[in-house]
Amino acid sequence: MALRVGVVGGGQLARMLIAPAVELGVELRVLAEEPGMAASLAATAVGDYRDAETVLAFARDVDVLTFDHEHVPQEVLRALLDAGVAVHPGPDALRFAQDKLLMRARLDELGMPQPEWAAVAEASQLQDFLDAHGGRAVVKTPRGGYDGKGVRVVSAAAEVEDWFTALAEDARGGELLVEELVDFTRELAQQVARRPSGDLRSYPVVETVQRDGVCAEVIAPAPHAAQRLVDVARGIGESIATGLGVTGMLAVELFETADERVLVNELAMRPHNSGHWSQDGAVTSQFEQHLRAVLDLPLGEPSPRAAWSVMINILGGPAEGGLDDRFAGAMAEHPGAKIHTYGKAPRPGRKVGHVTVAGTDLDDVAYEARAAAAHFDA
Repeated sequence: MALRVGVVGGGQLARMLIAPAVELGVELRVLAEEPGMAASLAATAVGDYRDAETVLAFARDVDVLTFDHEHVPQEVLRALLDAGVAVHPGPDALRFAQDKLLMRARLDELGMPQPEWAAVAEASQLQDFLDAHGGRAVVKTPRGGYDGKGVRVVSAAAEVEDWFTALAEDARGGELLVEELVDFTRELAQQVARRPSGDLRSYPVVETVQRDGVCAEVIAPAPHAAQRLVDVARGIGESIATGLGVTGMLAVELFETADERVLVNELAMRPHNSGHWSQDGAVTSQFEQHLRAVLDLPLGEPSPRAAWSVMINILGGPAEGGLDDRFAGAMAEHPGAKIHTYGKAPRPGRKVGHVTVAGTDLDDVAYEARAAAAHFDA
């Protein structure tokens, strides 16, 4: 009988697990939040991932349960473990991807390099931090933010007054995370795969380009990366994967500064946008690697297939006409580009697909990838 992997969440990450699951002979099952989602091809159930009974029923016949996102509540994850379900990554690791305050505290304990940070429960505490850090800082809601949501750059505590009000009205209370505004030269990402047995494989460190808080481009490997940077990024990724007990894919978002520091920004414990290049540019894609890791199978080779790969996100899509209308033109004019669409309706700022090009000359590769992606602009 084929191994059975259950995926909670029906988004594009679950969708991109389908092809490698077929190649590995793995039966993939998806619990989608609603009908017609990106991973509907493999959706065997539709339901609320916040409801323990729904998730337990879905997980009853799978060999391992994994995730398209990190939002499954801890009480649901614990119920799964109590029922004997293999959950990867497990709740003890996932809590550090679910709560940025917990993450910052734990990474301090592990000795990881980070921006200066603090937990603040009221405006006066935030103002004290601002006064001590040049008058500007980054404030984040500890839970639920992604793609720039739940993040504000502020110069006065009043700019997050609504967040403090929401905390005061919440019976559970809580705090906001405030971080120094890092003067970085570029953003990087380090991906690591880890099996339950502890075996690790690291991908090349990549450069990421953000626009309006959303990843727009990824260059693999990161250009002009000295060996020291490569070693530091890999060491950070592997230390975090081991220290937090991550099983599956881990993405560590990083800042590189002018004084050659490398600081941890955020974590994701699943396949990640920064690793989409690996679908076409690596010996083993992050999606195949995630399946191997959560099933505790031997990990694949993460090395690049070409000198350079560039991934461009298709954000928003055309205002008129479907993505399919643009697909043929992009394919015809850029036959070397690999175009991936997610089966999602266009919407401003929404990730609806990506384009990857691999080759020997970075300028040529970047031009082809950007030109192919431009076919899908509004």
